[in-house]
Amino acid sequence: MTASRPVPAPDFVGYPEVRRGVRALLEARPGTHLRPVPACREWTVTDLVAHVVEIAERVLGQGGTRLPAPAVPALLDRWDDLGEQLDRRLAAADGRSGEIMVMDAYTHELDLRAALDVPPPAEHLAWAPSFEVLVRGFSGAVSAGGLPALRLRTTGGSEWTAGRGRVAGTLTAPAHDLYRALAGRRSPAQLAAFEWTGNPARWLPAFTWGPFVPPAYPGV
Repeated sequence: MTASRPVPAPDFVGYPEVRRGVRALLEARPGTHLRPVPACREWTVTDLVAHVVEIAERVLGQGGTRLPAPAVPALLDRWDDLGEQLDRRLAAADGRSGEIMVMDAYTHELDLRAALDVPPPAEHLAWAPSFEVLVRGFSGAVSAGGLPALRLRTTGGSEWTAGRGRVAGTLTAPAHDLYRALAGRRSPAQLAAFEWTGNPARWLPAFTWGPFVPPAYPGV
């Protein structure tokens, strides 16, 4: 991948910012624990928070038998306790050992914001490293599918190249929409409606990769 793009912050910087962001969102909106999360079908807000806590437990080797999730405030406290341990571990490593965990947490912060009708943050320390993870995964799907390289470009001017060899097309979209597209939160119709050079249908299959599958309905 080649790019003109923001320099990613270390994981031990981005991860606590996600935790602070999620806590601030939910403490300002009590009573939303049962609200559905459209980007994660069949999940409520409580389910989303329980998921990020479970991921933290797994990384620390503290996962066990799943019990019904406690109330959101207790989940947030648990996440902070685990997060302090993880922050120290990440700081002692190379700053990139937790990038998938950070991407997952930040992606779910965006899911939560959409569920609560809160716009995405103008800036976030987890955005750039999470975007790098998504581009790498998408790039692998482009290559695995035998597709030509695709240039990914934000309307703000950042660029990535997904795949290998000569670039045969360009996808341009606002940064938030491009992130959500790579994370399986944009439908095929939404993907095709972005600004493209080249036939978008050629690359649409690559947006299904890893755990991500574009929804049939318009994503948020």
